[in-house]
Amino acid sequence: MSTYGRFPLTLVRGAGCRVWDDRDRSYLDFVAGIATCTLGHAHPAMVQAVTQQMQTLHHVSNLYYIPPQGDLAKWLVDHSCADRVFFCNSGAEANEGAIKLARKYAHVRRGIENPVIVTAQASFHGRTLATVTATGQPKYQQNFSPLVPGFHYVPYNDLAALEAVIEALDAETPQVAAILLEPLQGEGGVRPGDQAYFQRVRQLCDEKEILLILDEVQTGMGRTGHLWGHETLGIEPDIFTSAKGLGGGVPIGAVLCKASCDVFQPGDHASTYGGNPLVCAVALSVCQTLEREHILQNVQQRGEQLRSGLQTLASKYPHLISEVRGWGLINGLELKPDQPVTAIEVVKAAMQEGLLLVPAGPQVVRFVPPLIVSAEEVEQALALCDLALAQV
Repeated sequence: MSTYGRFPLTLVRGAGCRVWDDRDRSYLDFVAGIATCTLGHAHPAMVQAVTQQMQTLHHVSNLYYIPPQGDLAKWLVDHSCADRVFFCNSGAEANEGAIKLARKYAHVRRGIENPVIVTAQASFHGRTLATVTATGQPKYQQNFSPLVPGFHYVPYNDLAALEAVIEALDAETPQVAAILLEPLQGEGGVRPGDQAYFQRVRQLCDEKEILLILDEVQTGMGRTGHLWGHETLGIEPDIFTSAKGLGGGVPIGAVLCKASCDVFQPGDHASTYGGNPLVCAVALSVCQTLEREHILQNVQQRGEQLRSGLQTLASKYPHLISEVRGWGLINGLELKPDQPVTAIEVVKAAMQEGLLLVPAGPQVVRFVPPLIVSAEEVEQALALCDLALAQV
């Protein structure tokens, strides 16, 4: 179906931080499957995990215990504040599962008849009916009504607005079941969360028995320089979600939660493919490689290098660029709204120079390379971006 506005580019193979098209031209990949290819392309650890598991057992039903699933769940629990994990296939499904978990918790633990989940404007949580409703961007919801009831939107990083909404919704009887936020808004323009804001949100949730859900689909698995984006904010969620980088490009998602809010029982939620042996073996290889090769340190160093270089470009093109922002290896270059150049034009110009980038809204160019990117590759990307900006 015609659901994608594709670039005129056919990619056929990849290695590390580079991909090649069907004419054998190479590109430096600073899209990484949109913050997904954690270890780049054709990483030996992933190749080995896929090969070995495919030769052993690639899929069985969740009617049975699956050792790689247990191993992956244990790694995630050992490396986070979570006690429980549910595996699915994507970020949207993970967020859908978190929404269901929060709604059941509201019904059975707090006696809320019609629970409301508060989300942020400019957020992005997925394309299912529930997650597209949770997404605070009307452009994604157009023509898909009736939307799922039970969601309310507030401006991101605006504490007064959030407190006012909670007070209004809970004025007569408690309605707010959960607050669902991204630690850093990705599709909303690479907008980092404010630490003081999130710490007060955590406090509010504790005071009012509201669940705090964090969407870590794009910010998790080391992308921000910490394993989880909420570590940057100095808080712990009750529930958080992961996907994208978790499998390094193999489809997997996860709902992670503390034991105190795990109200799911057999039959409440399920997934045919979720957590099957193949994807869990690959995801575990990604997790172990992150740890074994100290990749988080590389993310921090290369992120600082990239932001410094982008700031230099912002100084060189002050008429074009208004701001550089981000954490780790998720960074945005915001273009000034009062000039005719858009993010998509910069992305197209960069592609002509041999650099793959991705927009994050109409005026923000997003840089999300594999977490294994080298200092030399960051310098190459900055040079190519300079040529693209000069071109536009």
